[in-house]
Amino acid sequence: MSNATLAPLYSQHLDTLQQRAAEALRRGGFEHLLIPSGTLHYQVFDDRDYPYAVNPQFKAWLPLTQAPGSWLIITPGQRPKLIFLQPHDYWHVVPAMPTGYWVEHFDIEVIRSADDAQRLLPPAFRCAILGEPQSALGGYVPNNPEPVIQYLEYHRGYKTAYEVEMMRQANRIGARAHRAAERAFRAGSSEFGIHLTYCQAAGQDANDLPYGNIIALNEHGAVLHYTHRDRLPPKPVRSFLIDAGASFGGYASDITRTYSTHDDEFAAMIRAVDTAQLALCDKVRAGTDYARIHLDAHLLLSGVLKEFGVLKVSPEEALERGVSSAFFPHGIGHGIGLQVHDVAGFAAGDAGGTVAKPDGHPYLRLTRTLAPGMAVTIEPGIYFIDMLLDELKQKGLADTVDWDRVEAFKPFGGIRIEDDVVCTEAAPLNLTREAFAE
Repeated sequence: MSNATLAPLYSQHLDTLQQRAAEALRRGGFEHLLIPSGTLHYQVFDDRDYPYAVNPQFKAWLPLTQAPGSWLIITPGQRPKLIFLQPHDYWHVVPAMPTGYWVEHFDIEVIRSADDAQRLLPPAFRCAILGEPQSALGGYVPNNPEPVIQYLEYHRGYKTAYEVEMMRQANRIGARAHRAAERAFRAGSSEFGIHLTYCQAAGQDANDLPYGNIIALNEHGAVLHYTHRDRLPPKPVRSFLIDAGASFGGYASDITRTYSTHDDEFAAMIRAVDTAQLALCDKVRAGTDYARIHLDAHLLLSGVLKEFGVLKVSPEEALERGVSSAFFPHGIGHGIGLQVHDVAGFAAGDAGGTVAKPDGHPYLRLTRTLAPGMAVTIEPGIYFIDMLLDELKQKGLADTVDWDRVEAFKPFGGIRIEDDVVCTEAAPLNLTREAFAE
């Protein structure tokens, strides 16, 4: 992605952030927004740092993700200021001076010691300071005032054109790496081997990826957050579920695909879930209650289970009696952007309040009504999980299921298909399908 393409989008993005910051500060009664980038800190009882993770409030303003000890000063009506820590150090690689399409919009002051930032910051009592406790510097202690946080996080749900482009790039990297992972699976690689292939194709390792890769063969696909990664492949290899994303300029992609080794009945079920998933993606439209998409997913997936002989009851009855939740126990998705599970998923408005989850669906991560600019994942799944299936029997619902069919599918683990989708004024923009098509 060229600077010439991103520059005008970034300029508009920055204007939007300035407007949001001014209103957030007005609501909180502050004059300045101070945002530390985050710091390195030691692991307990050790002399090694935890992996550094940039403050999301910091990277919302600029694509600088490896600059610990730096600060942003946002003052309405003034150019934003970056205090950039570039220490004298021969033990570690020193962050390079910032370059690119965004630097012309900032006053940049270089410091050599983290403590030097104090002399450049405005008086602390006038500042909303957004960050983790470890970022405290002298009297500059993150106060994270609720009116400011609530306003900024709520409006972060509406992506600018620049942010959509950054997520598009993250999806392109992710799709390329997914293709490589599928080839490794087809070639007989282990979970660990597939993981390494993915990282190499993405050009990102564990500290760069937006979340830990889920690489699951066979029954491991029934573990929702499976990250163990066996070093040897099972015999035989029946199925492959991969949930893995990529990062670009601080933005995330979150992509899941499922494959069968053979063109068998499980492969047919994957195709049926894929059809249902595309129908759900098409529901990402302005004015749609996201929780309604979640309930619609239960109906569609129950239809798939009935078609393949697993369920003996109608989709409506499966949803009403809680049977579908044994096979689809998580939410249909979540907001995505600077964070994989983006913030303010339950916010009723920019001044606080929450929108409740539907009864019986505790793991849904987003309950807002969709509007143009909102970016979400759509990730329906069908799984064969012993614990949840046993609970069905304990609840007296055993007669709703054909257990012979369950046993036939259980060795394959499960199916999940996930895309990143942006709500627009018209048809949804599916960044993931677009990336795979390229």
